[in-house]
Amino acid sequence: MGANMARRLKDCGYQVTAVFDLNKTIAGELAEEIGATSCLNLPEVTRLADVIITVVTDDKAMDKVFAARGNSLLKGAKGKIFVNCATIAPKTHVKVEARAKKVGAASIEACMASSITQARQGTLYLMCGGDKKAFQRIKPILSKLSASMHYIGKAGSAAEVKALVNMVMNINTAGLAEGLGLGAALGHDLNMLREVFSQTGANSRVLETDGEDMQIRDHDCYFSSAHAAKDSGIALDLGKSKKLNLPLAAATKGQYDKMVKLGLGELDKSGVAELTFKGRGPKKKAAKKKR
Repeated sequence: MGANMARRLKDCGYQVTAVFDLNKTIAGELAEEIGATSCLNLPEVTRLADVIITVVTDDKAMDKVFAARGNSLLKGAKGKIFVNCATIAPKTHVKVEARAKKVGAASIEACMASSITQARQGTLYLMCGGDKKAFQRIKPILSKLSASMHYIGKAGSAAEVKALVNMVMNINTAGLAEGLGLGAALGHDLNMLREVFSQTGANSRVLETDGEDMQIRDHDCYFSSAHAAKDSGIALDLGKSKKLNLPLAAATKGQYDKMVKLGLGELDKSGVAELTFKGRGPKKKAAKKKR
C-alpha cells in the first residue's frame, strides 16, 4: 500500500524524498524507482520530509515507529505532519497524536477502505481524524490519493469508523463463503448462484470483489486473512468497551483466527472459503496406527 501511494504521489508531481521499510531490499528498489532515499533509520525519514505517511501492520509497530525516544519518527519532528493510514486501535492514534504534539508536530489518521489497486490509481476512500487544521493543510495531498474522503472528527474517531467498516466487511465475506460453500455442496452452478445473489438481498460489495475468487480459489492477497482477524478483534474490543455483545463479529473473527492457525493467514480474506467448501483446506494428517 505504502509503495503504491508513493508511486501515485510521484506521478502527481510531488517530490517523494524518503522511504523506509524493515525489508531493505524492497525499500531500496522503490527508492531507486521514484528517485528517493532509502533511509537507514526513522529519524532520517523525518529529517528529509515535511509530510510523513505511515502504513504499518499493527498497534505494536505503530507504537514503535512513534516511540517517545530512540529510533523514532518523532526525533526532530517539530513542524512536521504525520499521516497515519493503518487500521489500528483508536487509542493508539490518540496516543500518537499526543506524542506528536509534545514535540511540536501534527498527526492525523487517514484510514483506508480500499486496496492495492486503488492506492496506485489514487482512488482510495479515506476516513480522516485528528486536528482539523492539520487535516486542511494536508488535504491537497490526500486528494491525489483518494477518490473520496470524509473527515470524521477528533483523533481516534476515524479509526473507530474504519473498525466498523472492516467488521461488517469481514462478516459479509464469511457469510458469502458459507452461502457459496453450501450452494456448491447442494450441486448448484456457482455462476448462476452468484448472479442470483447479485439481484437479491444476498448482494454485497464482497460478492463483487470476492465471489468469483472464492469459486475458482484465487486468493492472491489484497487484504490478508490475518489482517481480517486483527481488524475484527479491534471491533470486538470496542464492543466490549461499550458492553455490547457482537456474536457475528466474534464468529467471524473465529473463522479468520482459524485461518491463521492453519497457516493460511497470508491468503486474501476470500480464502475463508477454504473453510466452507467441502474438500478444501489443509489436508488432515492421517493418524498413526498403534502397534
